[in-house]
Amino acid sequence: MRAFIVPRYGKNEKLQLAEIAAPGVKEDDVLIQIHSAGLNLLDSKLRNGEFKMILPYKTPFTLGHDVAGVVIQTGSKVSKFNVGDKVYARAADYRIGTFAEFISVNEDDVAIKPENLSMDEAASIPLVGLTAWQALVEKANLKKGQKVFIQAGSGGVGTFAIQLAKYLGATVATTTSSANIDLVKKLGADIVIDYKKEDFETRLKDYDVVLNSQDTKTLEKSLRILKPGGKLISISGPPDPEFAQAIGANWFLKIALRVLSASIRRKAKRLGVNFSFLFMRAQGEQLSQITKLVESGEIKPVMDKVFPWEQINEALAYVETGRAKGKVVVTMR
Repeated sequence: MRAFIVPRYGKNEKLQLAEIAAPGVKEDDVLIQIHSAGLNLLDSKLRNGEFKMILPYKTPFTLGHDVAGVVIQTGSKVSKFNVGDKVYARAADYRIGTFAEFISVNEDDVAIKPENLSMDEAASIPLVGLTAWQALVEKANLKKGQKVFIQAGSGGVGTFAIQLAKYLGATVATTTSSANIDLVKKLGADIVIDYKKEDFETRLKDYDVVLNSQDTKTLEKSLRILKPGGKLISISGPPDPEFAQAIGANWFLKIALRVLSASIRRKAKRLGVNFSFLFMRAQGEQLSQITKLVESGEIKPVMDKVFPWEQINEALAYVETGRAKGKVVVTMR
């Protein structure tokens, strides 16, 4: 089959179109013919080698985490899906490869595609949707009446997280540029801060939850706007000891991650707030819950551009600019 592979790590490396073997199908796998694939900054970071310490993929490997397509084969023990089902998924770590014609995914990581979405729209959701769900529902346990600060509201995670937080009944503050203020307001943001003109720390106080996606300086400022007992969930690092334990890291990596996060954990403790790192995981049942919210109209995908599959390098370069409003997708059809 045709696939775009990472031949070697590096910021200047281009994905290369190659002919590789089709994936095997284990007894609990579904084989998906890919129609569309979402792009994420994670794809760029993996290609650059930024995550080699925690996700040591051996080159060459096929990139891509988000998929929407049709099941064309099922393993002998698959019970949730049938050939012909239209599905979407975030492929699990070490089984990624959605920038290809086919991918084999464990059935527990897959969900039926929302009926009211196209394949392109569906492919834009899994990684950002699951990130927002695992941060706000699973980790933060966000409740009606609470206040949440979601950074970078016009980005892929931000556009989804704002809508999810509003569905949960929270008051939402976010940052964006002046060009995207109307967009985030339409999504449900109650307080919008133009990060180029205003410091969010001067306006926000006593927040219950922060979803951090920015740099260390922003992370430290975000700790200070939380109320005592408030929770900061960071998707941009630094990884913490709990994460090291969850991935079964070796002793050296556990020590390294403990050291990397020591300063932030100390600052959070002094302020009486909670810090945790989230590296989202594939989860089909949570994606099915998201499907219900999408089909009911509570959450709508926000897409910036759809590129032809052959222009995947151009699409990834556009994601890297950080200017995308919502998600970028490539389509095979």
